Amino acid sequence: MPRLLISAGPTYEPIDAVRFIGNRSSGRLGSSLADHAAAMGWRVTLLLGPNAVLPQDDRVEVVRFNSCQDLQDLLDAHLPHCDTLIMAAAVADYRPIADEVDTSGKRRREGGELSIRLESTPDLLAGCSAKAREDQLLVGFALEPRDRLMESANRKLKRKDIDLIVANPLETMDADSIEAILIGNGERGFDQEMRTDGAIPKVQFAQWLIEKLTPLTQQRAGLLSGNTTHG
Repeated sequence: MPRLLISAGPTYEPIDAVRFIGNRSSGRLGSSLADHAAAMGWRVTLLLGPNAVLPQDDRVEVVRFNSCQDLQDLLDAHLPHCDTLIMAAAVADYRPIADEVDTSGKRRREGGELSIRLESTPDLLAGCSAKAREDQLLVGFALEPRDRLMESANRKLKRKDIDLIVANPLETMDADSIEAILIGNGERGFDQEMRTDGAIPKVQFAQWLIEKLTPLTQQRAGLLSGNTTHG
């Protein structure tokens, strides 16, 4: 029985005990992926961000996180135990530096301007790639403007050194449907480029993606036993 690890939903990067830097990710797609994978017999662990939609299948193990650091710690703990990782979480690119954060109370409004210094968050998927076993399949997402979608997705695929990436245009966020392209990394043994038939409901897309990834997970394991058939 294959083991699937999914991350989904936003991160909330604290400013004080009340305020945070976040985004509008609902986690809906990640939870749908978890539901469909569980229905197909996968053992699924879903790392789910704050205020995100829960999966419906009670066979899915749900572990909650809030910040990028929380998610990083959970990935470190759970990655060794999965066959496939789908990194669908919308991780903040920046967070307040430690000296700017006070979670013991609420900043008082004092009028005038307020500046908060930010630092880059670590690239969690690239970090997973550096630690992953050769038999693990790593899948990322690229949410980009349509006019540079393929260029950005391919660049991210190589930069993060992962097996596959789901490229989808910016208008996917907050929408009920998705128009996506699954792109394989030829340098890691995958030369697939599979497209949905236009925009489809996210629930339908979740089933589509899990069905595509099931044989690719087997292919990744097969590469280690001498099977070098691609695509």
